[in-house]
Amino acid sequence: MGKIVAIDCFVESVGNYDETWTIVAVDVIRATTTAVTAVALGRRCFPVPAVESVECVASGLTDPLLAGELGGNMPYGFHINNSPADVVARDDIHRPMILLSTSGTRLLCSAGESRVAFAACLRNVRAQAEYLAHRHDRVAIIGAGARGEFRKEDQMCCAGIAELLLQQGYRPVNSRTCEIVERWSGASVSDIASGKSAEYLVRTGQTKDLEFVLGHIDDLEDVYAYRDGELVRQSVEVLAG
Repeated sequence: MGKIVAIDCFVESVGNYDETWTIVAVDVIRATTTAVTAVALGRRCFPVPAVESVECVASGLTDPLLAGELGGNMPYGFHINNSPADVVARDDIHRPMILLSTSGTRLLCSAGESRVAFAACLRNVRAQAEYLAHRHDRVAIIGAGARGEFRKEDQMCCAGIAELLLQQGYRPVNSRTCEIVERWSGASVSDIASGKSAEYLVRTGQTKDLEFVLGHIDDLEDVYAYRDGELVRQSVEVLAG
């Protein structure tokens, strides 16, 4: 069948892809950006699918930093929100981070249950595509979605990775994948500033995270794999050989 790529959305869509597929989880605002940023800084990161999982994961770590939100609200007892800007502002990199979000961490954890899975964001679109093109023939790039909608920023990120794979000889699995790639090809990152996720950040006084997302585009050269409950950095240069 050759190399194929699909763009999809929502955690429920993970079930459409068996273990022969590699899944790239995307939640630009904000879970995968927060997770990737933490690991890029040298902090360990443990995404969890639900608040009930936090205690179990925390019991195996020393002085973990609890980061996250559910429905936009930081859970009781957590230290910081699901915020890449807040992660960058901290100097306690030695503390492993447990990350919880409404959709993004659920998607990543579900994808990694029986498949090769990565977390991607606008910081590493090119690196992610380059790595996949060398190693994986069946790729599903899945946006987390929010409130039943495939958000603009996730569409842009998914489309960016998929477009680069199409240029490497992959075939789109369906017309929807083609349409999303065509819609976002050549688009400006400023286009996501009018999306609902961006509007939410502005409305709730969290513009620092929107500014962070818009100001960090393809500035990382690694990929971030979800393995045994932890997000880990992998070098594209080493693995592409």
